[in-house]
This record gives sequence, structure tokens and C-alpha cells, in this order.
Amino acid sequence: MLEPIRRAISFLRHRQILHKMGVALSVTVIGLACYVLFHVLRDIDTFEVIEAIKSTEPRSIGLAALFVAAGYFTLTFYDLFAVRAIGRSDIPYRVNALAAFTSYSIGHNVGASVFTGGAVRYRIYSASGLNAIEVAKICFIAGLTFWLGNAAVLGIGIAWHPEAASWVDQLPPWLNRAIAIGVIIGLAAYVFWVWMQPRNVGRGPWTVVLPSGALTLLQIVIGIVDLGFCALAMYTLVPDEPNLGFVVVAVIFVSATLLGFASHSPGGLGVFDAAMLVGLWQMDKEDLLAGMLLFRLLYYIVPFVISVIILTFREVIIGARSKRLQQAASQLSVEPPREAVYVRERGEPGS
Repeated sequence: MLEPIRRAISFLRHRQILHKMGVALSVTVIGLACYVLFHVLRDIDTFEVIEAIKSTEPRSIGLAALFVAAGYFTLTFYDLFAVRAIGRSDIPYRVNALAAFTSYSIGHNVGASVFTGGAVRYRIYSASGLNAIEVAKICFIAGLTFWLGNAAVLGIGIAWHPEAASWVDQLPPWLNRAIAIGVIIGLAAYVFWVWMQPRNVGRGPWTVVLPSGALTLLQIVIGIVDLGFCALAMYTLVPDEPNLGFVVVAVIFVSATLLGFASHSPGGLGVFDAAMLVGLWQMDKEDLLAGMLLFRLLYYIVPFVISVIILTFREVIIGARSKRLQQAASQLSVEPPREAVYVRERGEPGS
């Protein structure tokens, strides 16, 4: 069953069709987002947005910051799980945490997180003895955890509240529910597939052993908890709307996040915002925009600044340590052996 799929993917890669489709999708999503933002934001009162930000309760901001911190803490288990899955249990958790936090926070802001986050991961893990292939496997398994969690959240959430997705994708609720049920069935089929026997993807040194069924369920739980904390942070900052519960906001939030991810724009800028404004049309636009700006500050900007500071100090420390080692090595190579010094001091026999 997998062989025809592999051949099709190989053909598409050879013809660069996948790359062209990805670029076309990104351009289309960004274009639609710009069109939506232009029509939604043209009557926005900037001063009301600023006042809405100022009037946000410190308790709500603090609670949202706590949920964001919990979300980033959960992200560290993406890398911990992936590193253990490739058999490198010798890598300590602190390295996993550093790699996950910095790679995701920088990848979220710079865009094209597959490449930017992978480069940050390689810089950190290579210092612990991992090669490029091992880091690529870590990125693959961490990404798999992310997508499994998204599939679970969207499948369950849209099946429960299909109208929430309809506000974003403009499809009929019955069709969204049917798609959600299909996603849940596909997710269950994947878990059953990896539960039956060990499964591999890739070839040669790039072969990755997929996590077993039990471990796949753990992956799904990690992804759900991560997205749950992020959705709680957003839910805390958006205006109170009696008819919109947490599940509805979570479905719209995750849908907007995936659209932003598909666009490859830094932080999903424009795309994420357009999807949120369209999906949560019942809320006051100025208050909603204020909550989204606060969320972007807490989830994107603050972690990005912290990551840059951490990586800068790390590079300075590594550079200073390397310089000391080079100086010590040069002194050892220049300094003559003690026996030779002793002979010169006493004079050679017969001289």
C-alpha cells in the first residue's frame, strides 16, 4: 500500500511539483489574508485598540503568561520524546529543553520553521555529539508529534462544534463535521497501524523507526496539552462572549495557527490574525485585536528575545572556552620538554 505512495511522492519531488505547490499555497493563503485584513481592519479605531490593551486586567495578562510558559514547557517534551525515540538516551533533558525552546521560539518568529528551527537544533545538538542525520530525525519525530496533536484537537473539536470551523473556512457545518470524523478515523487507523508491528519510513541512514502504538498515544497527549495551553492563553485574553466557549475558541485558534504555519510567514503574521478576526466575528473587533496583540507579545516576541539572549550568551561562553583550549594547546606545543631544558641547563656531556 505504501509503495505507490512513495513512488508518487518521489515523482513529485523529481519534478519539483511539491515545491511549486507549496509556494503556490503560501502565496494564495497570504493573498487571501491580506484581502480579508484590508476589509476587516479598514474601520478599526486605533485609539480604541490602545485603550482596550490598557484596560486589560493584569490578572488576565499574568494568567495568559502562565499558560504560555506552560505551553513552552510542554514543547520541551517534543524534543525529549524525539531524542529518546532515536535511541539517544544519553542526551540530558536540559539540552532537549534548550533546543526545543530556542528552535520553536525562533522558528515561530522568523518563519519557515522547518529550516530555521532545524538549524538552531543542529547548532545545539551537534555540541552534544549528534550528527546532521540524527538531528533531522529529531525534527521529523517532533514535527510528527505536533501534527498528531493538531489532528486530534481539530478532529475532536470540529466534530463537536463544526460551526466554529465554518466561520473560518466558510464550508457547511455538516461537511466540516464529516471531515473531522474522517480525521479522527485516520488518526485511529494510524495508531492501529503502528501498534501492530514496528514501522519504518525512509531509506538507508535516513530510516526512522516510527514510535509504537502506545508511544504514539503519548505523542498525541503531548500535542493536545501543548495546544490546550496555547488556546487557554488566547481564551484568557479575548473578550468574554457568552455564546462562545473554550472549545469554539480553541478550534478557531488552532485552525488559524495551522493557516499561519502553511503560509510560512513569520509568526503567521497577517494570516493568523485574519483567520482569528473572521472566525470570532461575534466579538468586538477592537477588543479582539487588543487580545491578539497581547498574545503575540507573550507567545512570540518575549520568548524570541529570551532565546536570542540565551543563544548569544551560549555562543560567547563556547567561544571563550574554545579560545582557552587553543591557547593551552599552543603553549603545550611551544614549550620544550622538561628533559631538554634540564640538559641545556647542565650542559651537554663533552661540550
